Amino acid sequence: MLRAPLICGVDEAGRGPLAGPVYAAAVILNPERPISGLDDSKKLSEKKRDALSIEIKQYALAWAIASCSVEEIDTINILQASMLAMKRAIEKLHIQADKVLVDGNRCPQIDLPCEAIVQGDSKVAAISAASILAKTARDAELYVLHVQYPQYGFAQHKGYPTSYHLEMLNLHGASPIHRTTYAPVKQLSLLMALSE
Repeated sequence: MLRAPLICGVDEAGRGPLAGPVYAAAVILNPERPISGLDDSKKLSEKKRDALSIEIKQYALAWAIASCSVEEIDTINILQASMLAMKRAIEKLHIQADKVLVDGNRCPQIDLPCEAIVQGDSKVAAISAASILAKTARDAELYVLHVQYPQYGFAQHKGYPTSYHLEMLNLHGASPIHRTTYAPVKQLSLLMALSE
């Protein structure tokens, strides 16, 4: 009997923030154990994401999470770092997929058939699942970083450029986990250098 092709969904979290790593997840869902409520992680509450994350890890045929550090982001740029995090997540899976579906408009460099789907995190269950795992893993990391650098309020904004984050950045300067190639951080570093 022919088995259904194994589809791996892939998504990233954390391209927009000024601080912290970028995360990616790869998920191969089990067609015999469907998970209800999967959606683009941005459309779900934190509580719902956390609950679904547990279900995904429990019922998926395979899942993996990977990241790229702030140093890597600043060295190779955020787009390349996102692609690398996705590649790492796919390569960490203990089962090889027949096809990879990625959220967005481009694919990471992998040795598997791959298709990019714009707004895939709202259209394909496996990509939704990957988006939830990437987001919950990154948020968990930002809570840890909040303990290390409480003055920036990472627990609230997760590193995104909110007015509060920008205010704290101007007040305290950049931390070691801020992305120095991002405009607000870069401008601040230039100002600090000029004032010295």
